[in-house]
Amino acid sequence: MVRLYIRCAYNVDTAAARDILSAMPDDSKAELLRRLHTGRDVLLWKLDGLGEYDARRPLTPTGTNLLGIVKHVGIGAASYFGEVFGRRFPEPLLWDDESADPNADMYATAEESRDDVTSFYRRAWEHATATIEALPLDATGTVRWWPEERRHPTLHIVMVHVIAEVNRHAGHADIVRELIDGAVGLREGVSNLPEQDARAWTAHRARVEDAARRAAQ
Repeated sequence: MVRLYIRCAYNVDTAAARDILSAMPDDSKAELLRRLHTGRDVLLWKLDGLGEYDARRPLTPTGTNLLGIVKHVGIGAASYFGEVFGRRFPEPLLWDDESADPNADMYATAEESRDDVTSFYRRAWEHATATIEALPLDATGTVRWWPEERRHPTLHIVMVHVIAEVNRHAGHADIVRELIDGAVGLREGVSNLPEQDARAWTAHRARVEDAARRAAQ
């Protein structure tokens, strides 16, 4: 489907079309799924080594916290790859309860254990992966919370949407974790940052602060 779109969007004989097609993986769905799983796994990794309080405590005025991000993304995965494609996740979801706290998906209550949240997260993604593997990329779903003109996207569009969402929240998690204990990194084993010691980072932060103050003057 993706290759057909490119052939329609470009003259198939143009260099641009050939370059795009040659750069694409043979299995577009597998590549999209790989990117989904990478983002999915990062969110659990950001919890590693933290106690209960640090995993849950809010670090922004709107209450952003690591375990809440995991809970939110799990519910999103269960919804987008469940109800949307007629393969409803077999457990009740907070978004189905109109009386629930509107922010209930963004934090874990004291009664919810970390294992409760992370186990749900894994089950949600197992269900999502099964849906993705069972359907072709051009399968059409219904996202009832999207505007009418966009309410019936393909699996391909939904996968791209959720990849963007998961990685947006992975960025949130990266910043929250750094605020907690200074731990940073793109994913396990890959920092994606210059190799500098604490003294060098302190000096870098001072340079950024100085530049901001001088610009403000």
